[in-house]
Amino acid sequence: MYNILVCDDDKEIVKAIDIYLSKEGYNILKAYNGNEALDIIKNNEIHLVVLDIMMPGKDGIETLQEIRKEYSIPVLMLSAKSEDSDKIIGLDLGADDYVTKPFNPMELIARVNSCIRRYTKLGAIEEKTGAKIYKSGDLMVDDTLKKVIVEGKEVKLTPTEYNILKFLIKNKGTVFSIDQIYENVWKDEAYAAENIIAVHIRHIREKIEINPKEPRYLKVIWGIGYKIEKID
Repeated sequence: MYNILVCDDDKEIVKAIDIYLSKEGYNILKAYNGNEALDIIKNNEIHLVVLDIMMPGKDGIETLQEIRKEYSIPVLMLSAKSEDSDKIIGLDLGADDYVTKPFNPMELIARVNSCIRRYTKLGAIEEKTGAKIYKSGDLMVDDTLKKVIVEGKEVKLTPTEYNILKFLIKNKGTVFSIDQIYENVWKDEAYAAENIIAVHIRHIREKIEINPKEPRYLKVIWGIGYKIEKID
């Protein structure tokens, strides 16, 4: 059973999410502020954090920053429609996805399931048989060890960043649209995926490119999508 931490200062929202996700077979841990969430993460094995952005005291953005200092567990942000800039900040800081409040329960469940699938595929739960090494020039993704190596040095990616990069490098030379990337990595129908993909792509570039403004590996094909350059 997977443990999901739900953190929101609105107890009714936490209660509702608990009901929805418990029916899906998840074990729900509850927190009502950032400090409570961090304490729970330190003392429990958490497979996903559902984290509200706007909270008194330590808000979701500050809490996310603290989480990313030590943990690579996926984080799904909750935000009001008026908090578009905060969504981008959250993605910039390492959030994996977001859901806008008021949310559709089916959308929340689908995004939670997707985050859990990607995380368990990346982590030790995944069977390692059949894993491969993918290369383009001095960029290497070792899917056995779950490592990304650039010019002999390991770079750290979040689970979502890793899965996007692995998908692209497995199909190097092929251009994929934003929707195609989302659907292949998230395993869900793409919905308002532009910001999510754009921010993750920018993060990946900052980590694997010597000069992200003049990328060697991860190229944008304007008006079409993205690809990993095929370099021998």
